[in-house]
Amino acid sequence: MPTIVEGGDDFITTWEREHPAGNVIDTPPPSEWPFRFPLCPELPPGPVLLRAANADTAFVNMQTGGTHLVTTQRRYLEEEWRRALEQHGNATLLLTAGSDELIAHPLALAFRLPDPAARLAQCVEFLKGGRTPAALVATASVCIEVNDYDAAARDLDEAIDKAPDWAAAHFERGKLRLRADDMVKASESFQRAANLLPGFGSAWANLGGTLGELDRPQEALAAFERALALDPSSPQALNNVGVVRRELGRLSESEAAFRQVIQLTPGMAFGHYNLGHTLFLQGRFQAALSAYAEGQARDAERNPVQASRLALCKLATGDAAGALRELQRATAGLPRDYRRQLLADTSAILWALVTQHPELQQWQDVHEWLTKELKG
Repeated sequence: MPTIVEGGDDFITTWEREHPAGNVIDTPPPSEWPFRFPLCPELPPGPVLLRAANADTAFVNMQTGGTHLVTTQRRYLEEEWRRALEQHGNATLLLTAGSDELIAHPLALAFRLPDPAARLAQCVEFLKGGRTPAALVATASVCIEVNDYDAAARDLDEAIDKAPDWAAAHFERGKLRLRADDMVKASESFQRAANLLPGFGSAWANLGGTLGELDRPQEALAAFERALALDPSSPQALNNVGVVRRELGRLSESEAAFRQVIQLTPGMAFGHYNLGHTLFLQGRFQAALSAYAEGQARDAERNPVQASRLALCKLATGDAAGALRELQRATAGLPRDYRRQLLADTSAILWALVTQHPELQQWQDVHEWLTKELKG
């Protein structure tokens, strides 16, 4: 039987009949789950059925600015429960419907507030009653939300000192180190979180991202593939795998990953752009042109970098005039420094293209325009 199931009274009746010596126990209120360490209470030996009503109340989080406490994330909490139940060996978590839960835990109330300053004040007040690992991690997340990184670091270091084997504390420390652009330390934090909770895909995905930034593509790919194995239908995981496979020169495998991304999320422009880049590197310029065009059609901002790649595809397929028009359109009105960088990058790619394919026609027109613009 899976360790986490959904059901109602009929499930409980059947379970009790099949486990006459078992125990049916209510979990702590789900709204408190993000603020508990350890999450699972101590369980008696033998068969155990844990009953939880309204589990969705565990995932309520009103944080702003892209900050999101990991212990309020569904996948994280599910994996914490799964690991605890598997360690017990004979326990099941039953998720049931029920009447609305009365939210009473101060931190649960704090994370339902729309104002970050008010949320921080409640967290700080709660800490006065006990600096538990869960309260420290929650408060640190709010400190990150309000850009008080020094306070967040102090709280997270204290939480890790108190609970060195808690994945959430290391994961949040890794997120903070990303804010400080410390990729080495961030990768160490995410590696620790992944080792402690190997079924949590976001730890592997973040580890892969930091390893990629550290120019360790083989290790990054291994981490991304672990994340993908945990969530095979994740467009982001597939996209990450596709990018690193491309960097490693595994172009056919990269193409396969991006085609899956497009199948799952056909409206995502960068799935098409990434496919186009991979096809371009294979010398399949007509197919690359179609992919870039699909991306531009779905891209409300008409990304100028990708538009410049589209222009080079047009040149590679014999449409030099169309390539020049596309470049002029893509670079018009851009800030001066950004425009010069884009033109310089495009010029470098053009030279690489001509070196590989000296048979190209009329590329000189595009080259002359780029040279003139860069001198201007």
